Amino acid sequence: MMFTPPLYKQRYQFVVEFVKRHKPKKVVDLGCADCSLLRKLKFHRDIELLVGVDIDSSVIKHKMYALAPFPSEYLKPADQPLTIELYQGSVTEKELRTKGFDLVTCIELIEHLPLAEVERFSEVLFGYMSPAAVIVSTPNADFNPLLPGCSGFRHIDHKFEWTKTDFQNWALEVCRLYGYVVEFTGVGKAPSNDESIGFCSQIGVFRKDPYRSGTSVRCENLENTSSYKLLYDVVYPSLCDNNIFQRTLVNEVLYWAEHVKREWLEASEKEGAGLHVSDITAFPNDRQEQDISEEAAQEPYLQGGSVCVPLARVLSFPSVHRLCGSLQRLQEALQGDCRVALTGDSLAVALAADEEEETDADEEWAECVGPACAEAVKCAVDCTEDWDAEL
Repeated sequence: MMFTPPLYKQRYQFVVEFVKRHKPKKVVDLGCADCSLLRKLKFHRDIELLVGVDIDSSVIKHKMYALAPFPSEYLKPADQPLTIELYQGSVTEKELRTKGFDLVTCIELIEHLPLAEVERFSEVLFGYMSPAAVIVSTPNADFNPLLPGCSGFRHIDHKFEWTKTDFQNWALEVCRLYGYVVEFTGVGKAPSNDESIGFCSQIGVFRKDPYRSGTSVRCENLENTSSYKLLYDVVYPSLCDNNIFQRTLVNEVLYWAEHVKREWLEASEKEGAGLHVSDITAFPNDRQEQDISEEAAQEPYLQGGSVCVPLARVLSFPSVHRLCGSLQRLQEALQGDCRVALTGDSLAVALAADEEEETDADEEWAECVGPACAEAVKCAVDCTEDWDAEL
């Protein structure tokens, strides 16, 4: 029997849709394996902390670097940071770093545990970790006779496979003990839509019951111990980092100032029937004493061989305005930054009028910010991940 899309994709999509609706900030995937689910969730930037745990370190290491930020995420950082952490550890062991999460996912995990350890797993997950929500998916043994060639368990590593009744009995007992409510659903419907069989992958969505408290598991003295080993961690670039904010602002200012300059030069040359830049009438130096309109005050002008683009004009572009909501803040942020040349009154960006001078300025700027940063900004490739290319 084939499912469209494949069953594993439907399970991941179920979690993704839950995250879209409820916007948890802290999410941990127990039994994360090759981090396939994490690679999907990292795009949902309401999440601030994304954690994966698996007992097999080799399977994590195989794909963990796929969770690194793309170059485009340094060029256009998010408003809030995202931290990703991957651990080697057992889901039946208590670990302080797993407490206080908004969502815990256990996708096709529980059936890999010895049946004798399921009670311990339930205690650690619901009693100790005590997350706001839990999503558990597991094979439905009632569905197995409908799967061609399936005799016995679906996978060689499965220690058991629950029927729909077995799963619901376990889930309801967990709710009774630890103060949760559960909704039963799943993915992969039977061909006959026979509801008595249930889904191929049955899912329980657990949420804390606000009207009653369950049994809490005593927090042992674990402050100075850790049962998990950190394998990988990364903090994504965000505008909360002052250095990243400054670099992003400068990039946006230079990009839009250059855009305005080019448009202005092209229009001026057309009006002047091919006159050289130096023949274009410069704006009067003492702009403060001129009675000019607000629109005219945003027009570029020549000064000392440079094209000066007013900051008011640059601020009018949404990407700049989002970063600095006022002209005063924009001026303060740019003053003293060696990558931006401001006019004496700090009201405009001075850009080289000639291409040769502009090239020299680019080289000086690259030396100022360092080759790695300069190369990243010049190579603005919008890298997007094909979620399922490697799954």
